[in-house]
Parts: sequence; structure tokens; C-alpha cells
Amino acid sequence: MNRAIAAAGERNTGAGQAIVRNEPTGSSESRFADIAVDAVAAIVNDVISVGANPMVVTAYFATGDAAWYTDERKSLELLAGWQRACEESGAAWGGGESPALPGMLTGAGIELGGSAVAVVPAGRRPVFGGDVRPGDRIVVLPSSGLHTNGASLARRIVSGLPSGLLTPLPSGRNLGAALLDPSVLYPGFVRALLESPVEPHFLNPITGHGLLKMMRPAADVRYVLDTLPEVPEVLDFLVAESGMSPAEAYSTLNMGFGYVAVVAEADADRTVDVARKAGHQAFVAGEVVSGGKSVFLPSLGVEYRGEELQIS
Repeated sequence: MNRAIAAAGERNTGAGQAIVRNEPTGSSESRFADIAVDAVAAIVNDVISVGANPMVVTAYFATGDAAWYTDERKSLELLAGWQRACEESGAAWGGGESPALPGMLTGAGIELGGSAVAVVPAGRRPVFGGDVRPGDRIVVLPSSGLHTNGASLARRIVSGLPSGLLTPLPSGRNLGAALLDPSVLYPGFVRALLESPVEPHFLNPITGHGLLKMMRPAADVRYVLDTLPEVPEVLDFLVAESGMSPAEAYSTLNMGFGYVAVVAEADADRTVDVARKAGHQAFVAGEVVSGGKSVFLPSLGVEYRGEELQIS
């Protein structure tokens, strides 16, 4: 069988921990399980984007002092969240390391990272974006909020708010609680897509660089997004407080775009159906047309050119 192996290298997400640690909310609520889900999501949502199913996820929990684990509540919640995220991703938790690094990390902090091994199913080719062409459709699966990207911006904004993390959002939720909403895990969608007749041309989570990431395929084409997802309340708040323009916002935060799949026009409705059966909302947001490499949001009058994407 012609199987390709894909690996996602170590990823760490100190964002949620820093948000929790820097300013206590005064409640007994603990969100370490959600922070663990975020860390796993940062790993698996990347590795599935080559059209592979995650099989094993390893963990790296680094602390400044091993005494961190003496708090049984947060320790067990962290482990439970990591395990839950692995199971939801269809992967085994393959162990890992938990070093104590005094002098490098503070005793109160923890750095979460890890890696994943994924397998491209037999009969499938890895998805690298080389098949994207005019006429393709862009299917979007919405995000749940921050999705591990933008925490530095969030902390800066929080530091200038009189009520900090307790600042109420229009819905009545506290800002701190909304910032810690766990990222959506998309492996179930990609697994189902690879089991269907659909041949995805491009798959990608929208995290750092926002919609600029749409231009990662080599194809010299325009991505026209006629329909935008609803922007999560917490992202709307961050954009308003930071004074970002729409062009800045959609090239910095996910703005509701959780995951994108570019497929042939004939596969668009089927892709939406696959996503919904896998438990995700999904919709056809736009199409690929001829032209120089760019992303265009007609409703906002925003356009990004290919040279604006600079990912090292």
C-alpha cells in the first residue's frame, strides 16, 4: 500500500495558561482541560491539512518546578483535556515528556507542546494545494473563538481594561471566559472527507496570518469569499478595542474562519454534507477564479495580494 507519513513538529501554546495566570477571575472555575484541548488542536489541525489522519499524539509539559503537579485539580484536568482531545481526534496518546526547567520557566507556569504522526490513507495522495484551479469552491467550517492565535494581543488589551478579564461582553459573558473557549478539533471532518469520494484540493486551519493563509498553494489564482462566517463575539471585542481595520483584522485573527477546504465545484455540496454529518457547521463561502494570487472579500472591500503572505 502506498502510504505517506506526515508529522507535525512540537507546538506549544502558553496562551491560555498566561491568560489564566496573569489575572485571577476570583471564581473557582478552572479551565486547564480547555487549555489542553487548545494545545492538541494546534497540533492535529495542522497535520490533517496534508490529507492525513492523526494516529498518535505525544505530549510535552514543561514547568519551572515539578511542584506544579501537586495541585491535583489542575493536573488531572490538564490530563483529562489532553486525553479527550486525542480521542476526539481519533488518535492515541503516545506518552511524552514533562521536564522541570527551573531558570527557564517560572514555577507557576507550564508550557504545553507535542507532536503528531498521521497517515495518508491508502489510495489517497497527500494534499499540498497543487490541484487548486479556477472554478473550485471554498468551503468554510466556523471557529469557536481565539483558536490559540492572538493571545498576546488579548493580554495587551486586557491590561488596559479597568475590569481586566472580568470585563463583560455584550452577551454578559466575561472576557476571560470567552478567551478560553477551546479550539474546534477538525480531524473528524477531514477523516470523513477522506472516506468520501471528494478529492480535496487544499485544506488548512485559519490561525496566524488569518485569511492570508488561503494563498499558501502555488496556484496563481484569486480566492473570492462572497459569504463570511459570523465573527465570534470575543474577536469582535478584540478588534474594536485594538482599533484594527477590517483588512488588519482578517489578516491577523481567524474572524470566524476555523477551517477551509477548497474542492471542485461538483464536490462543494457533498463537502458541506460531510462536515455536517461529522458534527460541524459548514457552508460554501466563495470560489476560486482566474487572476493574480489574491484573496478578495467583496462585502468589506478588502483584498490581499500574494506578496503580503510571508511565512518563514
